Amino acid sequence: MAKRLGFFALFLFVAVAPLPYALLAQNPRGTLRGVVQDASGGRVPAAKIVVQAAGSSLRREASGDSRGEFRLDDLLPGTYRLRVEALGFAEASADVDVVVSSVSEIIVTMKPPSIQQTVNVQGSASSITRQSIDTASAVHQAIITAQDLETIPLAARSFANIAYLAPGTEPLEPSDPTKARITAVSTGGSSGLNNEISVDGGDNSDDWIGGFLQNFSPDAIQEFAMRTAQEDADTGGTTAASVVVTTKHGTNEWHGSGAFYGRASALNARFPIDNPAPDPKQPFSRQNYVGTLGGPIVKERLWFFSSLEYVHENSSIAYSPSSQAEFNALAQLAREGLISTPVGSVNSMEVPGSVPVPFRDYLAMARLDWAPSPSSQWFVRAAVDNYLTRNALVQQAALPSTGATSHDNYMSLVLGNQYVFGPNWVGSFVFNASGLHLTATRNANLGFALAFPFTSTLSTISGVETFGDNQFFTPITAFPVLRNQEKYQIRYDLSHAQERQAPRWGVNFIHEPVLSGALAATAEYVYSPPQDPSFYLTSPGQLAAILLCNPNDPRNQPPNSPCPFSTFTPAGDGSFGQNVQRLGIYAQDSWRVTPHLTINYGLRYDTTFGLFIASGHQQSANPALAGNGIVSGIPHDYRKAFAPRLGVAYGLGSGSTVLRGGAGLYFNDLAQNGWVEAFSAVNNFNIQNASGPPALIDAHYHTPYAWHTTAGIQHAFNANWILSADYTLETGMHGYRRYDFPKVSVFRTDNRSSYNALALHLQGNVSERLSLVANYTLASARTWGCQIGELFDYVNGVCDPLNAFAQGDYGPSGEDVRQRLVLAGTVRAAAGFDVTFLSQAETARPITLTTPVGDRAVINGVKSTLDQFRGRPYIQTDLRVSRSIKFRERWSLTPFIEFFNLFNRNNPGNNYVGDISALPIPVNDLGNVTALCPDPRCSVPVTNGKQLLVAAGALGDFFGPGTTVGIPFAAQIGLKLTF
Repeated sequence: MAKRLGFFALFLFVAVAPLPYALLAQNPRGTLRGVVQDASGGRVPAAKIVVQAAGSSLRREASGDSRGEFRLDDLLPGTYRLRVEALGFAEASADVDVVVSSVSEIIVTMKPPSIQQTVNVQGSASSITRQSIDTASAVHQAIITAQDLETIPLAARSFANIAYLAPGTEPLEPSDPTKARITAVSTGGSSGLNNEISVDGGDNSDDWIGGFLQNFSPDAIQEFAMRTAQEDADTGGTTAASVVVTTKHGTNEWHGSGAFYGRASALNARFPIDNPAPDPKQPFSRQNYVGTLGGPIVKERLWFFSSLEYVHENSSIAYSPSSQAEFNALAQLAREGLISTPVGSVNSMEVPGSVPVPFRDYLAMARLDWAPSPSSQWFVRAAVDNYLTRNALVQQAALPSTGATSHDNYMSLVLGNQYVFGPNWVGSFVFNASGLHLTATRNANLGFALAFPFTSTLSTISGVETFGDNQFFTPITAFPVLRNQEKYQIRYDLSHAQERQAPRWGVNFIHEPVLSGALAATAEYVYSPPQDPSFYLTSPGQLAAILLCNPNDPRNQPPNSPCPFSTFTPAGDGSFGQNVQRLGIYAQDSWRVTPHLTINYGLRYDTTFGLFIASGHQQSANPALAGNGIVSGIPHDYRKAFAPRLGVAYGLGSGSTVLRGGAGLYFNDLAQNGWVEAFSAVNNFNIQNASGPPALIDAHYHTPYAWHTTAGIQHAFNANWILSADYTLETGMHGYRRYDFPKVSVFRTDNRSSYNALALHLQGNVSERLSLVANYTLASARTWGCQIGELFDYVNGVCDPLNAFAQGDYGPSGEDVRQRLVLAGTVRAAAGFDVTFLSQAETARPITLTTPVGDRAVINGVKSTLDQFRGRPYIQTDLRVSRSIKFRERWSLTPFIEFFNLFNRNNPGNNYVGDISALPIPVNDLGNVTALCPDPRCSVPVTNGKQLLVAAGALGDFFGPGTTVGIPFAAQIGLKLTF
């Protein structure tokens, strides 16, 4: 694939280089808008405005209109030198900052030639704590800069951690083990997999599972915008948020850095759930080595920037005493020859105290920028992310045999050009080629698996069995053992700034010839004994009866099957594959109706081609289609996804207060992993799908969408303090749901959801000693589901397919955080020390209690509702202490120490034992719980369902220790050299 990407990029460069109108995508760019006035406040018309990028020859010009207003679109984020000339006035100049995906507002005050001129810059921004008031947009967003990425502590050095500073975001466990080190960010009450992500204008979204596709070193990123609602018409492929990232680039001055980050078990607290005392502390160490270098190849013309980060981690999974006791009992049963099935047996097994999980990761990026003329700017950026994990997916209650060696390779190439033709026209072009290749090689292939009750008390969702090779089955979805994604994108945007309006048009085409993979599809027996191994030491005959039962024998089929605890999945073809094309077209305008009123309006159209073609076949090739009695046709690509957008911003008085609001429609066909059973079924020759029951997609497909309605106010008390309040209502329609009928599973697009939120944001600077950001969000997210309630991200189940909207099936989403408070900032202490902190607190997340048959638990005769219960509130504080030592002219050395979960709070979040059959104290009746049974008399009556809540893990610890948030106390030391 690398040869194909390289050849395609070379061909494209040769083809478009001679064209003067070849253009770069506008997404990672910013806008500078301003007013030229005299000392009395009167407007100065027809002024000449020139901006020059700091450290390079990149230059743009514009002319003020009759009202003294000017606008420069599609500026690369960074610092510019602004010069303003007007007849009868002295030249005015100042440095201004342009921010990604934002409009920077300035006021230029011109004075007579004999008096020194001044420029009042309202809001140059170098950090999230210093962002200016926005007078032109209704988009809800926060800008995260390189300074934020460098100074705010990052638990796993994932740049997306900082997105939690944006109002309306929440921390989240990475819900995809194939991308365990790529952070997910929850927005709009969802789990973040429905967010759109672009890097340097190139699409970086995972179109199969969702979320981020490729990771980048924080040291390679210039800044990014976290847009949580009400995006303009140039944005598609999301029902919630959009993340716009721009990478660093070279300048006329040599600059770079080198850094080391180190963690070890001696600096970490014990994880009490997975690794309780008195066992030895779980082994752990991690080192990050980071280097960057940038500068001129040819001054004023050609620059480069490069970065490399290497992660060397040796973590481990430790077994609790209760797990070790059950594993030892299982090993004794094996030694006695009692682990014997119709397809094989095991006579011995090793029970380690802990399992090493080594992780190695390389993150590399190189970028070239070229300015052949003041009107033309080219760049090319290449990036790779290559990591290897041994014993991936092994969890606290699962033996190493359930793991795999996971090898992920990501690569991307972005080529772009911006061309300015005429004083008011700017064109942008981007070509993006990216690829993913993942392999997960299983540690064991036995043909059978044992799933004891105690293995359901996992601190993760990555498996349910103790021993065997069925490790890729999960309660949410099946994760692949092979994934490939090859994507090519061409985007063209054209903007025109005139006296009062700034119209923009664009087209975005994505070609994915490869969107494929495979699930484990070997023949497998799964035996689920109702008791744990220790029980069968005294009752070995009961275990033997279960393991010797062959559910594939015709004599053992329902309704009189003697194999109630055994299931068989036949061998099949678990592969899936798509060849998808995505097209988006938009037109939008920013109309400055009056000096105080700006209206942003637009229309977007999105569609796909080939979304339902699986491995070259339509659903008509699925053997389950014939005679299923539910679905009679095949689904087709949706062609009615027209999405209007409207945003209004009105500045009161001098512009220190802004009212804003808007409404818009957002379509997104989302990730396809929920349909994998229907996709892989077209490769099988029998109705029983190798990865599950026969599955079909309903013929009446409708692309899911969300309707955003927002309103808010923002006020600047002075140059140092800004307060905003924003209300968001997101109404979701046509979300995915799964109907499990007796003979077939059907995927339909009929789910509904809602998200309401009030977000307060305060930012301020107390002299030069303290900068801070405070966010408070009051929210509610609700949807329909059976056991899992998710907004857009997953395929929610239906308890009763004949009563799909039954009472109790509507409830909070899994990320329904009612209240959330974030406080972050920097204290510039004595002796040159900087103390940076990030504190998060939120109310408890929802939990659904279930039974082994896949229904919600019944307590004292009353069936519980979706996500009825709540876990524990989440509180975490991270801290960084550093001191820069400056020497020579531009060199500095910064030693630092970082503390994560400073107060070592146990944060289980909503990771509790969900299946009541797996509770450490059993219940008296799985069909109707009325008592807990710590003794044979079941002497503890259940008067409140909260008595059944038992913590099973820590928020963020889903796929290995130290991912993003919720880890035990950990310290990290480091040293960074910059010049």
